[in-house]
Amino acid sequence: MLRPFEGLPGEPDWVAMREVVPAASATARTTKAHGAKDVMVVTLLPGAWPAIHRADGVVLLALQQNAGSGDASRDLADLLLRAMALEPGTAIRSATPPADADGPRLQDVLDLTVPFTVTVHDAFDFWGLEGSDLEADAVATADALDMVPTRRLTSVEHAYWTRMGGREYIRWAQPHDEEAFMDALARLHARRESGLGDGGAQGRFIGAFRSCGLVVPVWELEPGLADDRIEELMGALAGRLDGALAVDGPLDANARRARAGLVARQLTLR
Repeated sequence: MLRPFEGLPGEPDWVAMREVVPAASATARTTKAHGAKDVMVVTLLPGAWPAIHRADGVVLLALQQNAGSGDASRDLADLLLRAMALEPGTAIRSATPPADADGPRLQDVLDLTVPFTVTVHDAFDFWGLEGSDLEADAVATADALDMVPTRRLTSVEHAYWTRMGGREYIRWAQPHDEEAFMDALARLHARRESGLGDGGAQGRFIGAFRSCGLVVPVWELEPGLADDRIEELMGALAGRLDGALAVDGPLDANARRARAGLVARQLTLR
């Protein structure tokens, strides 16, 4: 399935939580036909478990796992429904492909009118397993994980700042068709406008990866930029991209050369 999360509110954030964000949660709700139950979608769970039916009745569903059927949406919907049927206070400890190859997908199980609002965390206490039989597993997993500083930007949607190995990056999951986005980025790159600040002095485009059918471009930032300056720069870049996306017609020679270089720096994750 090329875009398993297509049609879900916040599709790019589903991809970002699955691939680049270490600790985050978002709220969802099942349809009335599936009990109108609130669900906490999370990046990962203790022991890399796929899902937990918490003692208080809340179901937690982890995105950073793969049951291997080839359709992440169907895999996750199956796990969600199985977790809802568990006794509270128990977990699904390993992912398996759905028994029904034609079973429901997240688009069938979730209420698509409920916004998918992401909260990034700097610890794993959002699991809410204190005092439960699962607490020891949660503590052991949290202690073993190396938390990478991450925050969600507010000037643009679906973009995340992170610091790794002393270097800082922006990873921006795109909602646009890949071909249209790459054309737009190529137009900017040919004019030396694909970076942040004058000539990319405060942030340079370094490449992109594809996941779940979406493209996620990456910029490396000048170290130590203030948060408000990053937001200002990203807002300006978003404006330039909107303008380039609105251009109709083929790329000129310079943009075609730029696009070839951009494509050469792409990596497909899954």
